[in-house]
Parts: sequence; structure tokens; C-alpha cells
Amino acid sequence: MADILAAIHELVPAIRARATEIEQARRLPADLARSLAAAGLFQMAVPKEAGGLELEPAAMLRAIETAGAADASVGWCVMIGATSGVTAAYLPAPLAREIFGPADCIVGGVFAPMGKAEIDGDGYLLNGRWAWASGSANCRWLIGGALVTENGELRKLANGLPEERRLSFPAEAATLNDTWHSSGLCGTGSGEMVVSNLRVPRERAVSYNAPVASGALYAFPFFGLLALGIAAVALGNGRGAIEDLVELAGGKQPLDSRRTLAERHSAQSTLAIAEANLRSARAFFYEAVDEAWQLARQSGAIEMRHRATLRLAATHATRTAADVVRSMYDLGGGSSVFLSSPLQRRFRDGHVATQHIMVAPPTFELTGRVFMGLPVNPSAPV
Repeated sequence: MADILAAIHELVPAIRARATEIEQARRLPADLARSLAAAGLFQMAVPKEAGGLELEPAAMLRAIETAGAADASVGWCVMIGATSGVTAAYLPAPLAREIFGPADCIVGGVFAPMGKAEIDGDGYLLNGRWAWASGSANCRWLIGGALVTENGELRKLANGLPEERRLSFPAEAATLNDTWHSSGLCGTGSGEMVVSNLRVPRERAVSYNAPVASGALYAFPFFGLLALGIAAVALGNGRGAIEDLVELAGGKQPLDSRRTLAERHSAQSTLAIAEANLRSARAFFYEAVDEAWQLARQSGAIEMRHRATLRLAATHATRTAADVVRSMYDLGGGSSVFLSSPLQRRFRDGHVATQHIMVAPPTFELTGRVFMGLPVNPSAPV
């Protein structure tokens, strides 16, 4: 854990210095992506047997959080690349090493089943168009979620739900369309990924149900880890907003005031409340992660109630962090609206993060049902 955190901390000054460049480029610069890969950030969740680091979840999330504090778009790309590494745990070990083993390899994609995978002999014929393909321009391999069809008909599982697979393929097999013109997280390059009539071997199609790797990390539900990663970016962005405001407040003298913003009692109170809210959300977040990790290590499984707690902590952290960013943006006053102010970027980035389905408001209903002891939809990604 210390090594990976030291590695990302070394990169923080360079990331902060390039925030405007990243925003304007609307993607992660290739040289920065290579530096992040060299630091091991994209192999944090790859099994050791496949050449990865297989870190404890809290260590991975703190690294993502640190990247998000430097720049939310960078944190987001680190999060996507890191969580994509979990796919290696579901692949045969030799294939996992081939795809995820190289230290400079970056894997990304879209896990939502927006594509269709037609059964074709011992493989699949994949067609799809996926939005939100974050960081894909720097990837060597991509993953696309798809519904499985056979003879043109949707295949269903024994429980009546559609059969889904996530299929891995070389990045050059996809067309990347520059559709990412967004209000926030502008530097993530989350454009469109398109694949047409691509044949994918059956062994490169996984369901995220039964991992091949046996590490305790893979007892965490895949989509639960994705939600936690999003929250880690948001927590980092919230911390960054507080730091940006404090830096501004010492030299900003509001109109018709003899005192700096830092000396105003209302500003001090607002800052203190924001600090308490962010730290409280973060404490619950890591408490839930640590509790689940201990269960995973002891029994190799995380029960539904604890999985629900992870999702609740992730959603609560993401939305609390967005509220903190908004309060810092408000506190910055008129100067916050200018593109030269990091607070306007923090505001936009934080509120785009809240729109991801993994941390959307329906999560509260879903987790509340679990806590009430009521049945939940078996397809719900808890």
C-alpha cells in the first residue's frame, strides 16, 4: 500500500500542473497515461498470478482518491483502468497474463450490456455501440458488455433473466468516436466505442459470476467495486475543492469587505461544516470497505447486507462530496465562475460523477430494501 501511494503522490504535482491541458484536450495525455501505468496504478486489481498487484481494496481506493484530488478526470481514468483489472480474475490464468500482465498495458471499456454477442461456433460475433468509454484512447485492450443471442434470439438464464457477457478484444478492433463534449470530467475522453461483426473467442467472454482467481479481493462484487471507485474519485475531488478554497480564501477580499474571505466568520463556519461532512462520509466509506474486506478474508464471501452497505457508502460518499464541492464553489463567490478557477472545474466534475448509474439515487431504495429484509431484483448489481 505504501509503495502505490508513494507512486501516485510523486505524480500529483505534474497532474495538478496539467489540469487545464487535460481539460482542453478532453482526454488523458498519452505520456501521463504511461506514467500512471509505470506506477502500477492500472494493475492494482489484477491477480498476482496474472502479473498484477492484487492490492487490498482500501489501498486501491486511497490511490484512486489521491489521483482524484489532483484532478478528477485523471482519477476517473485511473479508476476505470484499475477496476477493469478485476476482469483478469475471471479469465483463464494464461489468458489473463497475456492481456493484463504487461506492466505498460492499460485496459478499459464499458461494462453495461449495450452490445449483442451472437453465439458463433466456439466464440461470439460481437456488435455494439457503447457510450462512456472512459480513457479508451490509451488502452491496448477494451471490454464491451453484451447480451448473448443465439440464432438472433435473446438467450435467457434459468431464472428468466437475459444472459450477459463482458468480452475482451484488442483496442484496434474498435472504432473510437469523439463524442465526449460534456459539462464535467472533460479530460476522461469518455467517447463512444463501436464494434462491428467482431469475432471474440469464448474464453475471452466472462460473466462476473464465478472468478477463477481465489484472492479475497474477488469476493467483492464487480459492480460494487466500480461504485466504490467512483466514490473514491468523488471524495478526492471534494478534498481538492476544500484545498482550492482555502488557498483562494487567504488572498481574496470580497467586495465591500475589509477582511479576507478566510477572516469572515460565515466562511469559517461553512468550511468547517464541509470538512465535517466530507470526513464523515469518508469514514463511513472506508469503514464499510474494511468490514467487507475482513469478511472476504475470513469466509471468502460477502453477504448481501454487507454488499448493500458498500453500495450505500459509495453513493453517500459521491453525493456528499458533490454537496461539499458546491458549498466551496458558492463560498468562492464570483471568482468561481471563471475558467481560471479550479473551483468551477471541481463543481462540474463532482456533479457529473453523481450521474453514474452505480451511484444514482435509486441506490438508496435498493439498499433500503435490503436493510428492511425485503427481496430485491436478482439482476440488481448490488
